Amino acid sequence: MPPVLDFERFDVLTFDCYGTLIDWETGLLEALRPVLAAHGVGAADDAVLEAFARYEAAVEAGSYRPYREVLGAALRGVGEDLGFEPSEDEVERFGGSVVDWPAFPDSAAALARLHTRFSLGVITNCDDDLFAASARRLGTTFDAVVTAQQARRYKPNPRPFELMFERLGLPPKRVLHVAQSLFHDHVPAKRLGLTTVWIDRRHGQAGFGATPPASATPDLTVPDMAALADLAAPA
Repeated sequence: MPPVLDFERFDVLTFDCYGTLIDWETGLLEALRPVLAAHGVGAADDAVLEAFARYEAAVEAGSYRPYREVLGAALRGVGEDLGFEPSEDEVERFGGSVVDWPAFPDSAAALARLHTRFSLGVITNCDDDLFAASARRLGTTFDAVVTAQQARRYKPNPRPFELMFERLGLPPKRVLHVAQSLFHDHVPAKRLGLTTVWIDRRHGQAGFGATPPASATPDLTVPDMAALADLAAPA
């Protein structure tokens, strides 16, 4: 059994959205496969996700651009790696595909349970309107939301976390951050003094998928949101 945190220490749970609550790898692949097929490209799913991760992170590390543009630039990078050039229409459709990405089956029910005990926040690398579409899939009204559009920075830059602290009016020790990505979330969160829970959605799978490789030491690791709800807000 994993060690159990003292959840009484926390007033707020903050979440990464994509990869943690929304199944972004499934969403990405469902948006990418028609593009690859249209250009006669065959590639393993993990190879496509890993290429996407490299280009997305590189674009996000530069000057702020809306997430639609980040996705479009990442698609062009994937095309460069795989030997094709996406059309402007394909780039535009991929940039807006976030609204179609599905929620993990356990996300909505787990969030509802956790909301009976904690305030809930989201720190997400996304545009306001794209996240709003995802939030409707999750069925939860979050108490605080910080998007990259609002922060003008993308995680792992610390600014989105700092903006959340400002809005909550709480010190990091009262906030528990919950996320899948070691690169985007756990590395910066630990530097800022946050306690973190790793939702290891890729448990049993090799590699890092759609996130760049990274190393961090979360305070608790669980395989999914249902397991976190069982620990933090038992029925």
